[in-house]
Amino acid sequence: MNKINPKALLNSKWSKVEVTNKEKHFIVTKVIFNDEQQVTDCVIEAVMTKNEYSINWRDLKSTDLWVLGWK
Repeated sequence: MNKINPKALLNSKWSKVEVTNKEKHFIVTKVIFNDEQQVTDCVIEAVMTKNEYSINWRDLKSTDLWVLGWK
């Protein structure tokens, strides 16, 4: 399990374990917090294609799906 601090999500780099559409490396480009400082939206961008995806930030904790850094 990857340890993640929600306040450190912005600009963090991630590698997807299973590559889809030739997209392996991602960077978190937007994190939105509500009034209780809980993450309400997290957007990642594929480095090669510049495609953006809104994801549940807790999915990044799963080592079956994501690896911290660009590996």
